[in-house]
Amino acid sequence: MKTLHISTSDLDGGAARAAHRLHRALINANFDSQMLVRAKLSRDKTVIAHKPLIAQLGSKLDEQALRFYPKCPPDTFSAQWFPDSIVSRVKQINPEIVHLHWTRNGFLQIESLPKFQKPIVWTLHDMWEFTGGCHYTQECDRYTKSCGACPQLNSLKDKDLSRQIWQRKAKAWRNLNLTLVTPSRWLAECASASPLFEQYRVEVIPNSVDMQVYKPINKAMARDALNLPQDKQLVLFGAGSTTADTRKGFQFLLSALQRLDAQRWGNQLELAILGESASGKALPLAFNSHYLGRLGDDISLALSYAAADIFVAPSIQDNLPNTVVEALACGTPCLAFDIGGMPDMIDHQQNGYLAQKLDVEDLARGMEWILEDQERHTHLSIKARQKAVETFSQEQQSTRFIDLYTTLVN
Repeated sequence: MKTLHISTSDLDGGAARAAHRLHRALINANFDSQMLVRAKLSRDKTVIAHKPLIAQLGSKLDEQALRFYPKCPPDTFSAQWFPDSIVSRVKQINPEIVHLHWTRNGFLQIESLPKFQKPIVWTLHDMWEFTGGCHYTQECDRYTKSCGACPQLNSLKDKDLSRQIWQRKAKAWRNLNLTLVTPSRWLAECASASPLFEQYRVEVIPNSVDMQVYKPINKAMARDALNLPQDKQLVLFGAGSTTADTRKGFQFLLSALQRLDAQRWGNQLELAILGESASGKALPLAFNSHYLGRLGDDISLALSYAAADIFVAPSIQDNLPNTVVEALACGTPCLAFDIGGMPDMIDHQQNGYLAQKLDVEDLARGMEWILEDQERHTHLSIKARQKAVETFSQEQQSTRFIDLYTTLVN
């Protein structure tokens, strides 16, 4: 059985890495898998770079749909209107299953899906598939109707771009041979609430990591490799767009750190930021900060998690971020708000702490609770690794997908 994974990239971004990890897990399970991408960043010979001129222009031209909505950032909203050349390439490869992942930036047009004429599995890495164009709704529920008057477009008109995109999806995706997969239970509930997908099967299969790479590493060695202090407790934050993305909640982490007693923690606590380099602008904190930059390889990422005493993911809205799965696999307790897919990963006061939604005081309490007792911290670390191995291994993920593919083909 041949499966073709389609993703805008194979390594650029959390969704792309999750897709590539699944692809490699299937190959390791002796399954026939290929991957079609626009931006190939790996040296993986089973990944095919689809780079005709039309694909290279897609990203910029797709953004033109937003020219009448200047207040909407193009990286948070996708129209997917520009014609692609993927259908002919898929027919050449002739897979038995087409597995879609994150295909935005003008890579795959909405109207292309019915043309595949194959069973389609679609892993949802955010909310775009069932909205009128936004990647995350920011608590708006208009997608459960037909969108329109979109707050992210700053629009008051019902028949705006979001309504047009929603209606294009409703028309094109009416009778697909489609199965949806979501990494988190929360996203499955959101997808099932959409009229676009009410007729389709939704499965929950979480993302995975390589447990032989993401594993507990000697903390002193990890800090030495990253030039981090040995005598401090380190709080780690990291996300694809780091501190600039308000959805990822760095502003809440700053506020929580400011609420910690500087007299008690000032001489023993420091902050490390993954994915960003120093801007020259000092953070408003009494603690020192370390910028680790954008680490592109798994080994360096594993070292950064292992070097930390706690990983904080204070997202406002999120699916099942790789960063938390990776941190848990490295035995690092995690702290997050009780939102989205976080409860699928963090068991409150077992392998980390779930703070009340957007409650900065509780976020600060959770940080202290994890860090203040060494015996408790050791227990949390053991449980973090145990949770990752039991729930997020690549072997489990590949087995579940192979079973799903077999069911669909048969």
